[in-house]
Amino acid sequence: MITMTRPLNTESTQKKSNVATRVGLIVAFWIVAALSVAIAHQMMAAASPVISVAVETIAIVAVAGAYIRLVVPHATLDHALFAGTTWVLLGITAEIIMTANSGHQWFALLGSPANGGLRCVLLIAWVLAPALFIRSRE
Repeated sequence: MITMTRPLNTESTQKKSNVATRVGLIVAFWIVAALSVAIAHQMMAAASPVISVAVETIAIVAVAGAYIRLVVPHATLDHALFAGTTWVLLGITAEIIMTANSGHQWFALLGSPANGGLRCVLLIAWVLAPALFIRSRE
């Protein structure tokens, strides 16, 4: 009788761990970006909302550049937009959780709805920042 054995590290197992690692790194880099944005918001929003959003956008773009260059240097547009969309969803989730726990509205990551244009800039920055650094457009 002949039995066939499979190695423990099959290709599907490696792909699953690779996907889990990438998702974990997307979340880790989002945490760095979110902390940077929240600190910039806290320090500058009262003085000048426009300068605050500019600094926050620069922080988002810088972290997105680091993510793409360090983690996935050959990322596709699909991967970059997935990362950006994940970042926006994490930002929305964080703001909902902070609002629910603090008892007052918290808009540090995505901007205040009172400043609609500035809020749109931040939302677009969260989504598109990783795509700015991709090399492969396929």
